[in-house]
Amino acid sequence: MKRLSKEEAKTIKVSDACIAVEYPLEDKDINATTIEIKGRYPNKGRTVNLECKELAYVIKGSGKIVVEEQEYILEKDSVVLIDPGEKFYWEGDMTLFMPCTPAWRPEQHKEVD
Repeated sequence: MKRLSKEEAKTIKVSDACIAVEYPLEDKDINATTIEIKGRYPNKGRTVNLECKELAYVIKGSGKIVVEEQEYILEKDSVVLIDPGEKFYWEGDMTLFMPCTPAWRPEQHKEVD
């Protein structure tokens, strides 16, 4: 069993529109973060994770995710599952809880056109 408090988390400013709070579980199979989106992330193009399934639960706020060419409206209590290799972007004013499996690592993630 592992338990972490917010004081143990690491806050990362990913962009002007995206702040991540990562909880260092140190587990290769799963990790967890909260993401605050205020605007569009990434600023242009899309992002892709090459290895992880990313589950996003909207804690508060609303917005959208555009996956490949399909737009999905999100509001509080919505859930989205993004498969590895899917290209997407976020837009809105919302806070997400995101566990990833296997655990997210920066080298899996990239921005694309």
